[in-house]
Amino acid sequence: MISDGTIIALSTPQGSGAIGVIRLSGSIAIEKTAIFIHPKAKNKLSQILPNTAFLADFVFGQQLIDEVMVTFFKGPLSYTGEDVVEISCHGSSYIQQKIINCFINEGILPAQAGEFTLRAYLNKKMDLSQAEAVADIIASESEAAHNMAMKQMRGGFSKNMEELRQQLIQFKALIELELDFSEEDVTFANKNELLHLLKVLHKEIIKLKESFTYGNVIKKGVPVAIAGKPNSGKSSLLNALFKEEKAIVSNIPGTTRDLIEDTLIIEGISFRFIDTAGLRETDDLVEAIGVKKAKDKITQATILVYLYEISSDFKELSREIKSLQHGSLNVILIENKIDQNVNGFNSNFNKKLLGSIAKSINPFGMGISTFEEQSLESLKKHLVKTTLALGNNSAVIINNTRHFSALKLALEALESVMEGLEKGIPGDLLSIELKESIFHIGSITGKIDTDNDILGTIFGQFCIGK
Repeated sequence: MISDGTIIALSTPQGSGAIGVIRLSGSIAIEKTAIFIHPKAKNKLSQILPNTAFLADFVFGQQLIDEVMVTFFKGPLSYTGEDVVEISCHGSSYIQQKIINCFINEGILPAQAGEFTLRAYLNKKMDLSQAEAVADIIASESEAAHNMAMKQMRGGFSKNMEELRQQLIQFKALIELELDFSEEDVTFANKNELLHLLKVLHKEIIKLKESFTYGNVIKKGVPVAIAGKPNSGKSSLLNALFKEEKAIVSNIPGTTRDLIEDTLIIEGISFRFIDTAGLRETDDLVEAIGVKKAKDKITQATILVYLYEISSDFKELSREIKSLQHGSLNVILIENKIDQNVNGFNSNFNKKLLGSIAKSINPFGMGISTFEEQSLESLKKHLVKTTLALGNNSAVIINNTRHFSALKLALEALESVMEGLEKGIPGDLLSIELKESIFHIGSITGKIDTDNDILGTIFGQFCIGK
């Protein structure tokens, strides 16, 4: 994947459009561009200042291919740290491919997925976590996901990781210094102070690790399962939230047999709503498959919106909701169709039901009518509030599975060091575990000799041209 040559790629999406942007990066990018570019101002390309856009003709032999805008950036003051040229041409697929082929015939190499950003990383324009954030920015589909990726790309997370890493390095240096002077019986650090420092670092890593739950759902969309007995109004709620007929609504029990999923952005956060089949025992094979799918989706959900009617049997409801719970599930119990009740929302029944499922994370109850906009707005606000609570007010949020795994391994090594200190294990053994922890923290930002296979995996997920 990693090449030393000059590379080229289309940086805008494939297909016809108003314009297309073609990017080159490498030592001969400007030299080869000069072959085809004829500035309208009649200046030579070498006379034009970097970071200046200029109008030019792109000419191949005697054939005028297009009128283009050209910008070049002199390395190291560029995205990749190398000489970079960007050519904005008309959005014709023919024109774009013709221009790219002209350069390829001059020895320019087609870029691989993510190769421009990989070069930026290799040339120390950004660290590894910042480079990964570039892909997250491109993929972001909500304000919250965009903001989180921007913070990471601006280096907030990297700074936090480097501070942790430096503290561990200093700790390791003290232990190894004592090893060097072990025969003189010299002590350079108070063991209680070192243990206190490790506990502080341990707490910080746990906080970062736990932020992954929030970061991951913000990045991918918060999975919200809508569940309940047949005819409890699940499909009506889905339709009301989206303001269109997403699901068939019928008074015949078991109408919804398959999962219906769609995404809705509320206050900048993306929610993935899943309307599930009504939960009940059934001899209908197709409906039974739908019920099983519904339960499987609930195990993957972050939030469960469980609908019931006031006429439902309390013990049966409580038993069913308990059977659906898992460790990370936030439950919202909703009495639906309150517009049909003479006395409206029965808050006492709801509170009793909430009390019976106390092991839930932040259980919440409310009453709604899918015909009343205000009750839908109250539900939306609570969905947002529940999601924000997952972040636990963390200043730094992680959303990357690789970072989560690295923090988990760093934490395990750190816990071994803490246990070793308390048990008086020799410093040389503690130093080995510290080295492991430092390695895993450093692997997040690339402060290690990163394996080429790892880089290939990371940057291979980027789009061509980035």
